[in-house]
Amino acid sequence: MKILKTVQKIPGGLMVVPLLLGALINTLFGGMLWNSFQGTFTDYLWQSGAMPILAVFIFCNSTTIDFKKAGITVYKGVVITVVKVGLGVLIGILCNKLFGIKGFMGISTLAIVAALATANGGLYAALAGEYGDASDVGAVSILSICNGPFFTMIALGAAGVANIPIAILIGCIAPVVIGCILGNLDPDIRKFCEPGASMLIPFFAFPLGAGLNILDLLKAGGPGLLLGVACTAITGLAGYFVYKLLHMDHPEVGSAIGTTAGNAAATPAAVVAVDSSLKAYQGSATAQITAAIIVTAILCPMLISYLHKHEVKKRAVKADVMPQQTIDASSPHPGS
Repeated sequence: MKILKTVQKIPGGLMVVPLLLGALINTLFGGMLWNSFQGTFTDYLWQSGAMPILAVFIFCNSTTIDFKKAGITVYKGVVITVVKVGLGVLIGILCNKLFGIKGFMGISTLAIVAALATANGGLYAALAGEYGDASDVGAVSILSICNGPFFTMIALGAAGVANIPIAILIGCIAPVVIGCILGNLDPDIRKFCEPGASMLIPFFAFPLGAGLNILDLLKAGGPGLLLGVACTAITGLAGYFVYKLLHMDHPEVGSAIGTTAGNAAATPAAVVAVDSSLKAYQGSATAQITAAIIVTAILCPMLISYLHKHEVKKRAVKADVMPQQTIDASSPHPGS
């Protein structure tokens, strides 16, 4: 059976297929299954082990970063984070001013900001690894800073948070820095870790999906689906066009920010803990954000796959035109 090749034919398949499979199993058997195997290897591999495996994936990827190109990694990370967070906050503030916290079309401003201003770092890293290079993957260490309720609280004017804790910042960046150092000090380490940059993707994708429940899509209804589509369309395309404007080598990777972070579903509860006046919107916002997490996990890989094919086609056309122009320029002019 050609299982792997079939999965790889699907846009972002190495990430999306295991993620959706995990979500399906969690929806059907989650409570009974995970409770039965809690604390076992089954639990760690398929339910609770996403973050450690993702950390190893990021470390392995970072060993392939050349010191001479390390600057571009930070640069890309800052660019996509500013685009993602900036759009989420601006749209949220605008929506709040025009429609209030109730938002519009049944989507609260709380849900809009939490969904748009955060990104699924795991999915971004997987897509960047498939369509970009090591510097694109390394950018996830900066992008990860936008996850959590911090920027949502700022956008909604909630009090109690002033800065991102320095420990979180260091914790996000340290694996990339150390991996980069070791990979540059010893080429054998780079060669040893390189397979992990792709092999580990399904292993952290499945447990990420095992934290989702497909029934939440039904609870959220149309507004939740609309929020997911808007997140991919607005922030994904914005990332792509900004990368195009900055002449990045793989502009399609900019669209990989068109997702909602898996932990964004916990943002409404965190915000309500600071500002209890938003309590009435917590339930609907949580359901809508969860729907956005699932919808963007499906749509974003499709978007980046389409943009990748578009970029490849453009490069092929350009390559065909340029030699012809060279031939025309070197040919004698008529009548000479």
